[in-house]
Amino acid sequence: MILADLDQNKTYTYADYFKWKFEERVELIRGKVFKMSPAPNRKHQELTGDVFYELRRFLNNNSCSVYVAPFDVRLPRKSKDDKDIVTVLQPDICVVCDRTKLDDKGCVGAPDIVVEVLSPGNNAKELRNKYEVYEEAGVKEYWVISPQDETFTLYSLEDGRFRPSKGMVAGEVVKSAVLDGFELDLEALFSKLN
Repeated sequence: MILADLDQNKTYTYADYFKWKFEERVELIRGKVFKMSPAPNRKHQELTGDVFYELRRFLNNNSCSVYVAPFDVRLPRKSKDDKDIVTVLQPDICVVCDRTKLDDKGCVGAPDIVVEVLSPGNNAKELRNKYEVYEEAGVKEYWVISPQDETFTLYSLEDGRFRPSKGMVAGEVVKSAVLDGFELDLEALFSKLN
């Protein structure tokens, strides 16, 4: 079976997803299949690696854990049964503080923090859908980093809705309400991209 064999009108579940052996990486958003962008470019990889490193270093000897893609994040709506889960994403980075959400397949339930580093291939529909499902699932912080614009936006969940920070740029420092004491220096982060 190849990706083109899938019926784009059908709603798929994690049980289907788990059986697929495509060469392409895919995500499920509300049961619809989204082909992931081609392999990330150098700037995407550098940013992802640097943010992961800073989080990993900060979380050393902490109950929270940080994971980098590919790592399945399943967002159940009805039950945690694979046949009922219709949203499976692979965020670039996620932080999970509730270890009961972790299993051998990845994370089932909302991570505390999700980090997406934008690629030129990301489309508005994909980004809007991810924003909506992360908000609906209860992700506490959603970080969106644009290597192209060298900007960082932090969405904080307040009363069930994401509230965006202002677009932050080099020279500013990101602070997380979820990870008390964590700081990310955007000057240092973006300076490596040139």
